[in-house]
Amino acid sequence: MSWKNSVLIFIIFLSCQKNQDKALFEDSHNYLIEAVELKPLINKSNIKILDFRKREDYENSHIIGALHITRNDIEDKSYPYSGMMAKKEQMESLLSNLGINNNDTIIIYDDNGMCEASRLWWILQNYNYDNVKILHGGLAGWENINGETTMEGTEVSKSNFRFNETPYMKYYVSKNQVYEALQRNTVIIDTRNNDEFTGKYHKKGAKKPGRIPNSINIDWAININYDGNKRLKPIEELETIYNKLNINKSDSIILYCHSGVRSANTTFVLTELLGYKNVMNYDGSWTEWSHFNDLPSESDHIQ
Repeated sequence: MSWKNSVLIFIIFLSCQKNQDKALFEDSHNYLIEAVELKPLINKSNIKILDFRKREDYENSHIIGALHITRNDIEDKSYPYSGMMAKKEQMESLLSNLGINNNDTIIIYDDNGMCEASRLWWILQNYNYDNVKILHGGLAGWENINGETTMEGTEVSKSNFRFNETPYMKYYVSKNQVYEALQRNTVIIDTRNNDEFTGKYHKKGAKKPGRIPNSINIDWAININYDGNKRLKPIEELETIYNKLNINKSDSIILYCHSGVRSANTTFVLTELLGYKNVMNYDGSWTEWSHFNDLPSESDHIQ
């Protein structure tokens, strides 16, 4: 086969892949971006790419122009427990220090099935910032199309980022609101793994193992080809997973996990891909809930 034919076949493959992805995720409100779509935008001044991985991984290799952030950057440290969403002013300071302007498009990627990226997407949604996209498939998706990477740092010119409106808290729910929802038989979904859900195991940061009463367990990773390319499963498969719960798409749903990160990913899937209308993510999740002995909890294991 000649090199011209090889190039032509590769171009056709990318075109078919892009069209397939567009069909699969046409309800995502453009919050997903494919690597082939990012490639021609990489050098545009209004595109800001955020690498949400470990520092050593970023320093080893990252997308050209990407800036580095961690969970620590988007957490409010004023609580006696970890993982709480950063306040508006903290987020404005962070984005300013990263050189992001109000009219920029923020593109986030990670190497964990878009889990970390979804948490930042969720925070920006709560603060009314919609100009954000998640790189589908993360860094692996970029490398699969031979996207250029580097070990070099990215120069930053500090900006003066400000959110334009009073926070709407679109997908946010607090501890007190979760407690009130328990009295109304609201659907509550625990997106941790089964060992965490049953109380067999609890992660560092939680005071005790267990779950919020009457929770339904659906591990967030079931939405992703987690042991493969880290991409979202097709819409039809996702629909089948959640149809088994016999929940209407207009029902009130509260999601939680250990610290609201994995459940942010499921929030993205339910709202932006599957069209659920009343989905909220519990910010403090089990980490916060477990710190309060007066809050009800369940466990399948005797402590």
